Amino acid sequence: MTHNVDPIRAEVVSRFLLATAEEMGATLIRTAFSPNIKERADCSSAIFDASGQVIAVAQRVPIHLGSMVGAVDEILKRFDIKEIDPGDMFMANDPYNGGGSHLPDINIVAPVFIGGKIVAFVANIAHHADVGGMVPGSESATCQTIFQEGIRIPPVRVMRKGEINRDVVDLVLLNSRTPDERMGDLRAQFAANITGARSVMSLFERYGVAETQDAIATFLDFTERRFAAAINQLPPGTYVEEDFLNGNEEGTTARIRLALTIAEGRIEFDFAGTDAQLNSARNIPHRALLATIYTVAKSLLDPEVPANAGYYRTLHVSAPAGSIVGPIPPAAVGCRSISCGVLGDVIAAALSQAMPKKALARSGPHQLMVLAGTDPRNGRYFVNYETVAGGMGARAVRDGTDAVRVHASGASNLPVEALEHAYPVRIERYALWEGSGGSGRYRGGMGVVRDYRVLADDVVVSLSSERQLVAAAGTAHGGAGAAGQFILNPGSADACKLPSAAAEVKLPRNSLLRVCTPGGGGYGNAAERDKAAIERDRLEERVLD
Repeated sequence: MTHNVDPIRAEVVSRFLLATAEEMGATLIRTAFSPNIKERADCSSAIFDASGQVIAVAQRVPIHLGSMVGAVDEILKRFDIKEIDPGDMFMANDPYNGGGSHLPDINIVAPVFIGGKIVAFVANIAHHADVGGMVPGSESATCQTIFQEGIRIPPVRVMRKGEINRDVVDLVLLNSRTPDERMGDLRAQFAANITGARSVMSLFERYGVAETQDAIATFLDFTERRFAAAINQLPPGTYVEEDFLNGNEEGTTARIRLALTIAEGRIEFDFAGTDAQLNSARNIPHRALLATIYTVAKSLLDPEVPANAGYYRTLHVSAPAGSIVGPIPPAAVGCRSISCGVLGDVIAAALSQAMPKKALARSGPHQLMVLAGTDPRNGRYFVNYETVAGGMGARAVRDGTDAVRVHASGASNLPVEALEHAYPVRIERYALWEGSGGSGRYRGGMGVVRDYRVLADDVVVSLSSERQLVAAAGTAHGGAGAAGQFILNPGSADACKLPSAAAEVKLPRNSLLRVCTPGGGGYGNAAERDKAAIERDRLEERVLD
């Protein structure tokens, strides 16, 4: 499509919308109640055009894109556009019914009106630390169906003409173990959308509706052309890769298989051959699959391309229904983010075959632990939802990054001070895990060791992970990263290794939980590592003596 639009104006409009999405995210973080949002920034924000295309996404947690893509479409399917008024907002979280990609991620979407017509939508998503279900935190790989994971919310109107619909909110609060936090975080989400709608409205008023819409369409077309050009730099062909998640039973595996085909200006992602959906929460719903593909392809092919629906047009996905990457109800999906760490490795490995000079070894995804119990300092029930970063795989030209979220993950580790202030826990060790990065000409990134001392009597922990059975492989003869592990009371007579997935394990007062996150794989033969780099490894204690 061709639009007669000044390219400078199109750039200005695009940058304004991106800044608005970032402003929405900042509003949400600064007004949220829960440490998971205000400290870990486990939230995202975006702007859509009137038809539901993504036109700007704040650069925060990439997998949240999967929780928002298609959200506007589902709202417009359920509500006649004549029923939607200024000041309305809609809520959803169910991946099978127009919501996010797992239940703790609650979408709040609001229309933007000019002259009585919808010209755009603003949306944000926040990971709520508890939305009910069989375990505190509403997320455990041990869940076998989505009904065990919490309250399911299809697109519903949560605000009407600027007034909160208390009936809907009360349902959410009643299902949460921490309702006060939920109310505070929901109000922060409402505030973020109000902030975004105000800015988007000012943009349309400044340039006019038709001119602004043309500028947006022009920029989406430009993004598509730019990404197609990046694809055309790759050799055409089909590249096949696979990797493994933990299977239905501890010690077993389940395959993710990808045939990636590069053609003229487009890439086809075919996941035929992927194993059937699991009886656990490791499944990856469609929108999380898309978010991971969009993120990994962008980061490897053209990291600076604008994050909007323009480049999505060049990426085409086929996933078998009923598979790990195409689950159907009632498959559980709560731990999809950790699984997407392995999925991202499969995508990156396939692309690395086509672009060996930018190759990326496999990585160590974050590990999840949810502590819950009664805080003896105030008698209140608490839920500490927390994920701890792993290590990125090495590149063909540099070492991997230590202690980082990989691929589509993006939230921060919770600062020690914030954790100890909010919960009855003391952090006694927080360090890079020496020796966890894979060896090679370029070393894999190191994971993290984090020790939690329990300071209450009725605390339980739920655990979820990947890369505790199948470590992150190296590339081009590089070594594998260390596998992750959970250890209870390390160094004591009763020390024991906990399973890679567990629900509500009792942690007596003064017990110690150690979380060791997996390292990234190395790249190239270790015998070819530069001598100066070897000396730096020794001085920085990256390797074990």
